[in-house]
Amino acid sequence: METVELLETVARGEDSRHQFKDDVTNAASLAGEIVAFANSGGGQLFLGVANDGTIHEHDAASVDRLNQLIGNAASNLVRPPINPVTENVGISTGVVIVVTVPDGISKPYMDNNGAIWIKSGSDKRRVTAREEMQRMFQTAQLVHGDDVPVPGTSISDIDLDYFRRFFRSRFEQELEEQDLSLGQVLSNMRVVRNDTLTVTGALLFAREPQVFLPVFHIKAVCYPGNDIHATTYLDSADILGRIETQFDDALGFVLRNLRREQGGQGVNSLGEIEIPRIVLEELLANALIHRDYFVSAPIRIFVFDDRVEIMSPGHLPNNLTVANIRSGNSNIRNPILASYATKVLPYRGLGTGILRALKEYPAIDFLDDRDGNLFRAVIRRHPLTASA
Repeated sequence: METVELLETVARGEDSRHQFKDDVTNAASLAGEIVAFANSGGGQLFLGVANDGTIHEHDAASVDRLNQLIGNAASNLVRPPINPVTENVGISTGVVIVVTVPDGISKPYMDNNGAIWIKSGSDKRRVTAREEMQRMFQTAQLVHGDDVPVPGTSISDIDLDYFRRFFRSRFEQELEEQDLSLGQVLSNMRVVRNDTLTVTGALLFAREPQVFLPVFHIKAVCYPGNDIHATTYLDSADILGRIETQFDDALGFVLRNLRREQGGQGVNSLGEIEIPRIVLEELLANALIHRDYFVSAPIRIFVFDDRVEIMSPGHLPNNLTVANIRSGNSNIRNPILASYATKVLPYRGLGTGILRALKEYPAIDFLDDRDGNLFRAVIRRHPLTASA
């Protein structure tokens, strides 16, 4: 970094990517700052710059001490260790040390006491909420929401007849032909852990999943006009049951609240649904399979006069963007659930569902709300005309 660039950066003040410290004497405190940057996209720490932007450059002895302190903190007081890059930038009669911390690839990083820090504006804060910790481990692919055991469940909660039919379809064998107990089969399929159903096991096979997972369902409302009304609606439903049932009932809800268009068909024809069925199937399947099961909230479907919105808890995982998914890229958040979904939903698991939907009906917008931890698919409806 050149001196001019440093001065320009300092003049802009502190933010989530740039932090100023006049001096540092405590390696543990420095480790916390490094951890916060590594967990939050990376950034730069300027040693020799006060919070108000006043520059107090360091002499040679101080530079040597600080570089040793940085190395000790990053190597011994950060777990897993990371390798920040230091640069000594000459200012007037001394030096400002610029410590560049890259975005970590082994998140979440912790200090020596096991505390997880992230950036909050120009400061840092400790992560204490369970859901936030879970999401960080999820991002690092150390844990998946679909693989979490569901307290209070057991193998006896499975609809055995339904599971037999699924097993026959998935493995082309009869369940009774296996030289294994039911518990061993379910454990091998990774839908049971220690005789407890996982989220995948409950959502796929339990008789009444919402007894144990009450928020993992779909809330659907059809409103008059183009806005949410507090008390007025045309149709509403709380859609419960296994994932297959939720899919079928949600699809039915949307279809019954859409118009049919005559187009070039005869007067005795039912007409074609205004939004192709395959579009709704792809987007509903994606919502059920790829939602964040660490977020305690239902999927929501709103039908308005001018659009249909499907809102999934959880923003796009990791570094996936709307542009990525429009190009056919994918990142499977719930790998176990996705591996079995092809037998209960019209889902192929190849990252092509969004492409198929857009090919059939391009009037779809996707909004990745990272602050609200929500992903929204907005399907625009055709304007109502006299001939529609």
